[in-house]
Amino acid sequence: MDTLTAYLQNLDLPGAIHDLTNAEMERLAAGVRERIVQVCAANGGHLAPSMGTVELTLALLASLDLSKDKVIWDVGHQSYAWKILTGRADEFHTLRRKGGLAGFPRRAESPYDVFGVGHASTSISAALGFADARDLNGENHHVVAVIGDGALTGGEAFEGLNLAGHQGRRMIIVLNDNEMSIAPNVGAMSCFLSRTLTRRWFRQTRKDALAFLRTIPRIGGKLALYAERGEWSFKSFFTPGMLFEAFRIAYIGPVDGHDIPALRQHLERAMAVEDGPVLLHVRTQKGHGYKAAEQDPTHYHGVGHFVPETGRFIPSGSTVPSFTKVFSKALVNLGRRDKKVVAITAAMPDGTGTTDFQTAFPDRFFDVGICEQHAVTFAAGLACEGYKPFTCLYSTFLQRGYDQVVHDVCLQNLPVVFCIDRAGLVGEDGGTHQGVFDIAYLRHIPNMHLLAPRDDNMLARCVETAADLGAPVAFRYPRGGAFGVPVDENPAPLPIARGEQLREGRDIAVLAAGPCAHLACLAAEKAEKRTGCSVLVFDPVWLKPLPEEQMLAILRSFKYVLTVEEGIRAGGFGSAVLELAADNDLLDGLHITRLGVPDEFIEHARQSEQRADLGLDTDGIEAALEKLASQAGFALLAPEQSEGEAVVEEAVDAAVADENAAPETAQEAAPAVGNAAAGAGQPGADGTSAETGQSGRGDKIS
Repeated sequence: MDTLTAYLQNLDLPGAIHDLTNAEMERLAAGVRERIVQVCAANGGHLAPSMGTVELTLALLASLDLSKDKVIWDVGHQSYAWKILTGRADEFHTLRRKGGLAGFPRRAESPYDVFGVGHASTSISAALGFADARDLNGENHHVVAVIGDGALTGGEAFEGLNLAGHQGRRMIIVLNDNEMSIAPNVGAMSCFLSRTLTRRWFRQTRKDALAFLRTIPRIGGKLALYAERGEWSFKSFFTPGMLFEAFRIAYIGPVDGHDIPALRQHLERAMAVEDGPVLLHVRTQKGHGYKAAEQDPTHYHGVGHFVPETGRFIPSGSTVPSFTKVFSKALVNLGRRDKKVVAITAAMPDGTGTTDFQTAFPDRFFDVGICEQHAVTFAAGLACEGYKPFTCLYSTFLQRGYDQVVHDVCLQNLPVVFCIDRAGLVGEDGGTHQGVFDIAYLRHIPNMHLLAPRDDNMLARCVETAADLGAPVAFRYPRGGAFGVPVDENPAPLPIARGEQLREGRDIAVLAAGPCAHLACLAAEKAEKRTGCSVLVFDPVWLKPLPEEQMLAILRSFKYVLTVEEGIRAGGFGSAVLELAADNDLLDGLHITRLGVPDEFIEHARQSEQRADLGLDTDGIEAALEKLASQAGFALLAPEQSEGEAVVEEAVDAAVADENAAPETAQEAAPAVGNAAAGAGQPGADGTSAETGQSGRGDKIS
């Protein structure tokens, strides 16, 4: 047991923090930071955000009574100290591991995580709901929202501020201002929050003005007193308080977010406000206390494995680029040839791979802040004027702009391109970040086109296809390593609604979307050797419009069909296949099994573990094929393994051992399987374990 955990076990947390002296809390802060660094170095995680809020967390715990008071964190990636100091220190080493602590606040994990989060700008609205419920219940406890200045760029935060000021409910909003979300903040709000009076100038002016007023005969003393009383309003006019006062929210600050006594003092002032909401402006340093993170908070926002003593990231050992890197290069190449191409991201230039485009074409790059709704409509406006906006968002964040996709883009049939990164299972960031819903929430929108590239070259071709399609289009690609497939020097656009047959077969057909097509090819070969059943593998490429002519030919020729997708089954690609079969009266006698994500939220674990659990790795697909082969009358043969299979599986095992646990950040690792798989004559591998033998979680229609 480490020293910190042993010390904390002797405290009755979180209440015991009240009894610590400021000096003891300073020492505790250092221990908490050391623990966060050690665990993030081993597990990956959101390092810099949590390093910046340690003193703030201690001050909150020292000032509030968590037996009744409520604290709601925004996003939650800055809450690691909160987890440690609210009774989870002995479990903190399991952070982001399967079955361990989540990387974000989670109601099921602790009674002190009163509201589950993971996306930005939600805390003020949620806290106002808590405050209204408190008042309706006739209670009198404090409700505190902790929101970063990056999250304050989101529209929902302003909607919450607007109603909070209108209602006048008693609540505290702590603004954690580190001038960053993931990358440096953008927009007028960031500039406004950074606007302060020069301390020396203001103090001297104040001193001179008061001295002058006091020299006026008879009334000088009263004038000086009135001036001092008006000082707050004067300062608010020149400082960020002016904005919040306009919302009818009292403003306190700014205060040094790493000064525990000052934080406690100002929190007490905020808690004493009884006639409405109050905002406490706290200035912190992202990455505080860890030199590498202080110097480069963007790259240490979310980290993979690193050496804690030096901050040096441990390389993955793979030469295969990530899908994000492949996209980044393709977009830059397109931008060089077409000056109408512009790139848009929502506060994540590193994560979406758009930093290279930003460097090459700064005038055609737009980081709009954490504002996905705005990003989509902004792109629609650009499209109206003849530009080709590539809107680069994670799948989980595009959800936030759904209405704008429908109303502002597709209804007007505007040529906006949606580049959907982190599509599919994302690993350790868990349920709040899984990118499994985009197929279902996009394919039913009229005018929308949707592609799922299976590898490096297909992704580059999707970029070219989207640029000249002249209609709304999205293409989805996963987190992590691509397959090392060489990219054509001049990638050709893809023919609309045409898929590709990757493997011939006569007994079972596999329709596999995106990178699942590579896994299906490997699984098909293994299943064929074990059962003697001949398996066709078809990559639809287009999920909307479907390659109907090709797929109908398959459905008419095969009695047993398996669909595979890394997305939610309900409304997904498999559902589209069923609809196609039903619309063409082909369901009679047709056995369709769908592999995909079931109707549940997928918890945090490694991507390989999630795929194995869901039957979406090579073994799971093989097991599903063998089950279909058994239904078709084929029996298992004696197991044999070719030399090529052995090379592929050895590469897969190496990729699992080397898997990088970085959260959503530019620090990505690519599984070292693409080149080995190619050398073995196989189409690729998924970096998943070959030990589970899962039968898969699919559904079947007969």
